[in-house]
Amino acid sequence: MTTTMGRRRTALAEFLKARRARIDPADVGLEPGGRRRTAGLRREEVALLAGVGLTWYTWLEQGRPINASYQVLDAIARTLLLDAPARWHLYHLAEATPARFATPAAEVPESVHVVLRSLDPLPAVLLNARFDILASNAAHEEMFFGWHSLPCVHKNLLWCCVTEPLAREQLENYDQVLPYFVGRLRAEYARHVDDPEWEEDIRRLSELSEEFRELWARHDVAAPTPTCLRFRHRAAGTLSFVNHELVVEGAGDLRIRVYTPADDLTWQRLPATRTG
Repeated sequence: MTTTMGRRRTALAEFLKARRARIDPADVGLEPGGRRRTAGLRREEVALLAGVGLTWYTWLEQGRPINASYQVLDAIARTLLLDAPARWHLYHLAEATPARFATPAAEVPESVHVVLRSLDPLPAVLLNARFDILASNAAHEEMFFGWHSLPCVHKNLLWCCVTEPLAREQLENYDQVLPYFVGRLRAEYARHVDDPEWEEDIRRLSELSEEFRELWARHDVAAPTPTCLRFRHRAAGTLSFVNHELVVEGAGDLRIRVYTPADDLTWQRLPATRTG
């Protein structure tokens, strides 16, 4: 009798073979080579491009009972040019969930990059509705350079607050910053209910942080509004900013978050944040 796990592995094997057959070698930077007996990439080409062993990948395509981490599945997904829904399908079939669903890079108009650069020396960052950092200017990158005590896995303001052990120490008004971010996320969530990427994001954040889980359960909703940030910089000392968000017209949910010094002392200390 075929088990659910067995059917899942069979479905995974069929999915991988079907998606491999769709890829033109030229689409992944390979020379066409000689005549091919079948369409698409060869198994050894997928294994090479994804950086996994050929035997391991062959077993995966054969539906054998092997474990696949989400990091390895990410590499295979990139090689097979899978979009977000296809990646989600792959993770489900392989029974491996990513630490965080990677958001596809948004197309950022060059004019927006120009605006970000022109705001320097004010730190500025381009965000989407989930607080993913899509672009930033040099002032922002240098002000927050090295503030992580652990490797930064996710370029996302909310995830940085939740996962960085020293966030509460460095963000002196952390108790105002985090509830505001969660309230903004809750407001945007109304447009993304049942979106697997959003649901996975929220589930993982809830697992990682009891504080996030409690704030999310309150159902508080926050509107975009100028907010205060007090950031303790290791070289410049405490800096106080007023944050404004500028909507990027015609670019979906993108907005530019600008950090404007809230007092003369912060203006004086701002040059000390530049790393050169």
